[in-house]
Amino acid sequence: MTTYVITVPGTFLRNVDDAARSELARKLIPHHTDLSETQDVELLTLHEGGAFSVRLEVEAPDRATAEDDAVRLVVGALEELGVSADDVPLGPPAVTGLEQS
Repeated sequence: MTTYVITVPGTFLRNVDDAARSELARKLIPHHTDLSETQDVELLTLHEGGAFSVRLEVEAPDRATAEDDAVRLVVGALEELGVSADDVPLGPPAVTGLEQS
């Protein structure tokens, strides 16, 4: 199994306050561990205009599965916050790191 660091970009189309963004990060923190920390990778990065990037670690047998799993994790966390996919379109995920075990 390989641990992938996947970056999932997105854009908040409606105002999402600091508390909601903090809660999003809290829900995703279990997928941001040693590999991300040693590579000094931020879990959630906010950009101008509501754009953001989430970087998660996912264990998977291949790249496609890792990317799909990362998107599912982000969508699930957003839905738990009551934010619909229509309010936060996600861009294509990308592998930004990996560690083979």
